[in-house]
Amino acid sequence: MTNKAKSELYKNAGVDIDLATSLLKSVKAKLSASRRPEMLAPIGGFGGLFQIDLQKYKNPVLVSSIDGVGTKLMVAAMLEKYDTIGYDIVNHCVNDISVQGAEPVYFLDYIGIGKLRSPLYEQVLGGIADACAAVGCAVLGGETAEMPGMYGNEFDLVGVITGIVEKDRIITGEKIAPGHVAIGLASNGPHTNGFSLARKVLFEQCGYSARTVLEELGGESVGEALLKPHICYWPAIRQAMDEGLRLDGIAHITGGGLYDNTPRILPPEVNVIFDKNALAIPPIFKVIIEKGNIDLVEAYRVFNMGVGMVWFLPPADVDAALKICRAHGYTTEICGEVTPGDGSVEIK
Repeated sequence: MTNKAKSELYKNAGVDIDLATSLLKSVKAKLSASRRPEMLAPIGGFGGLFQIDLQKYKNPVLVSSIDGVGTKLMVAAMLEKYDTIGYDIVNHCVNDISVQGAEPVYFLDYIGIGKLRSPLYEQVLGGIADACAAVGCAVLGGETAEMPGMYGNEFDLVGVITGIVEKDRIITGEKIAPGHVAIGLASNGPHTNGFSLARKVLFEQCGYSARTVLEELGGESVGEALLKPHICYWPAIRQAMDEGLRLDGIAHITGGGLYDNTPRILPPEVNVIFDKNALAIPPIFKVIIEKGNIDLVEAYRVFNMGVGMVWFLPPADVDAALKICRAHGYTTEICGEVTPGDGSVEIK
């Protein structure tokens, strides 16, 4: 039996090896654009090789994180628009390690799919490559698993990121104390969290489609508002660290919102009081809350409600931090204060 015949048998079973190879070739140029000099082998090997530059780092600590895009993928499928999904997974992962001060150095992706198809594959991988290149993070490798018996027309997307931070520069939150100021960096929508509730309200209860245009969304469709890519905040963190600002704690506001994410970095003897009016709530949240009759406390636990990240600094560094964030294009405002307490969060 020839290799061609074997491939045809596998193809008839639902897995097209030749298509996977062809589609990967079409995005290799973008993937190569994310290379870093520490990479010792091209993409495609059994393992990615990355040599830590010990001239650059004196006492390096590796910081890793893994996450997925969740059911936001279903909204992308409704619009057949996949070019921002790669940004979602990369930026979410970058933010997760940047809160500890880690520079993102390499990224791995996993796509599990029922049937590989174009342009989905190229758009997803192209977005991953572009998002990584934007922050100087190498795409070290990845895996695409075509599994027709496990998935239908759906797919899943997972990312793994590794960063490096000097041990004496790790941001832990342990120095947050009464008198510290919280500044919020605005989100542009749900980012990659809360989509199960958003879909239930918008598509099941309201009967909207992803292409339904709402006046409340400023003329955008529901799908467009939901698919805005997760914002990456690392460039501002990097500059703040380089300029010596006292970033004593950073919280990435993902699933669980302000109520659940902020306490992850708070010392047990302090509270944070947030001002819910400090940053504008994106219109998509207002629509979901109103149409779904959702209590505000629950909304602030499910969604970021317009706050994508929170920095904690002593008052002397607040003005400089605001200036840096705004220079990078982030809408940023003082959004809270730290008081004596028991490690809890209040939103007023």
